[in-house]
Amino acid sequence: MITNISIVDITVKDIDESKAFYIDILGFEEHTDITLPDGSYRWCTVKHPNQPEIEVHLGRPGPPYSPEMADAMLRALDEGGMFAIGLRVDDCRKTYEELTAKGVEFVNAPDERPYGVEAVARDNSGNWLVMIEPRAFTPESFS
Repeated sequence: MITNISIVDITVKDIDESKAFYIDILGFEEHTDITLPDGSYRWCTVKHPNQPEIEVHLGRPGPPYSPEMADAMLRALDEGGMFAIGLRVDDCRKTYEELTAKGVEFVNAPDERPYGVEAVARDNSGNWLVMIEPRAFTPESFS
């Protein structure tokens, strides 16, 4: 029986730079950072202090992906076409201002949606980070 979500994966271009971005800019904490002795694989995870049961794995594309698939994933990052994670925020406009001041690039500034206020940023690898200040909604909210 599945009991919860424990790990989510984010494809990144550079693990060290992404780790710094998620910790220093977004406020996550380091969880695990292990490299195999032969240097062939690195397992790096961060976690949010308010949700420590979920690890966010930051990994460069490689095996078991084929070299062609790994290259395609890196191209998609360069094009800014990869979704990473959705982040709940308590004040989307304030978070937008704070992160913009830290140099974070936004695809969409905060805007009203039927389900709350939403903004879309990019991490330093080009992944989309959807930030939502949620509010109660019904199906009629979308009419």
